[in-house]
Amino acid sequence: MEFSNIREVIKNEPRYRTDQIMRAVFVDLVEDWDKVTGLSKKLREELKKKCPLEIKGEIFISSNEDSVKVLMPLVDGKLIETVLMMYKGERNSVCVSCQVGCPMGCKFCATGKMGLIRDLTTDEIVSQVLFFSRYLKKEKKRVRSVVFMGMGEPFANYENVIGAIRLMHDPKGLGLGARRFSISTCGLVKGIQKLAKEELDVNLAISLHASNDTIRRKIMPVAQTYTIKELLEVVDDYIAVKHRKVMFEYLMISDLNDRDEHALELAKLMKGKLYVVNLISYNSTGEFKSSTQKRMKHFKNILEENGVEVTIRYRFGRDIQGACGQLATEKGKHQ
Repeated sequence: MEFSNIREVIKNEPRYRTDQIMRAVFVDLVEDWDKVTGLSKKLREELKKKCPLEIKGEIFISSNEDSVKVLMPLVDGKLIETVLMMYKGERNSVCVSCQVGCPMGCKFCATGKMGLIRDLTTDEIVSQVLFFSRYLKKEKKRVRSVVFMGMGEPFANYENVIGAIRLMHDPKGLGLGARRFSISTCGLVKGIQKLAKEELDVNLAISLHASNDTIRRKIMPVAQTYTIKELLEVVDDYIAVKHRKVMFEYLMISDLNDRDEHALELAKLMKGKLYVVNLISYNSTGEFKSSTQKRMKHFKNILEENGVEVTIRYRFGRDIQGACGQLATEKGKHQ
C-alpha cells in the first residue's frame, strides 16, 4: 500500500476526510474502498485507482499453528518476509523486515548472505503489520506488538523505521503504544544515540551473540568497528536517558559461544546493569549448528547464578524456515 498516495488524493478534501480514511484503513481494516460508503463514489474510484488496498502475500503456517510467515512481493518484484508469532494470552506479535537483504553481513544470518538490495519505505514496513491486522481480524484478534527483528538492520534505514513506528503509534493509525515496539540492532552506535533523543520510548534490543570481541569479530563484521566495551558504553548512556532495560540477544551456537567460560564472560559484562539477556535457539542456515536444549539451560543457569536476568526465547516456525531471510533467499534463487 502507498499511504502517501492517499494523502495526495485527498489533499483538496475537507480535513475530516483524513480521519475518515485513516479509520477505514487502520481501525476497520477494510480491503475494498467500496466498503467505505461514507465516501463519494467518485472519491472511492480515484482511491481504488491510485491507492489500491490489496496487500499480497504467500502464507506459510507452522505445524503447531503458533506462527505464520508471509512471503510478500513488493511493487518492484523483490521479496521480503514478515512473521506473526502467536503467544498464549493473545499476545500476537509481528516481526517485520525493514530492508530487502541486509548490509551487515553477519555470518549466521540468511539475510546477511543476500547483501543489501534496498531499503523498505515507511509504507512497505507498515503494510506488513496491516496484513496481519487483517488476518487476525477474521479471528476477532489483533496485533499487540511489533518487533523489528526481520530482514535488515533497522538503524541502517532509520528514518523509514521511525516513520513507520510513528504511523502505527498514531491514535488515528493502529494506535499501538510506544512500548509495544522493539527495535533490534547489531550495534550501530549512531542509531542508538539517535534513538535516545526520540520522544518515543520503544524497546531496544542489541544483537550481541558473543561474550568477547574475538568471537564477535568472527561472526559479525560490525564488531570490526565497535568493540563490546564501546557498544556497552553507548547503551549505558541510552539507559541513563531512557531509564529502560535493554535486551541483549544471544544466539546459542554449538561450540562457538555456548561454553561455560563464555557464560562466565557474559555474566561479567551483564551483571549489575539494567540489562536482560535473551538466549535464542539458533535456526541453522547451514554454516553453524544450534546448541542443544540441555546446553542452553545450563548456560542460563550459570548466568542466573551470577546475578544476570536471563530468558530463553521460545522457538517459532522451524518447519516454515523461521530464520529471517530463509524463504526469500530460497525463492529468489528461482526467480
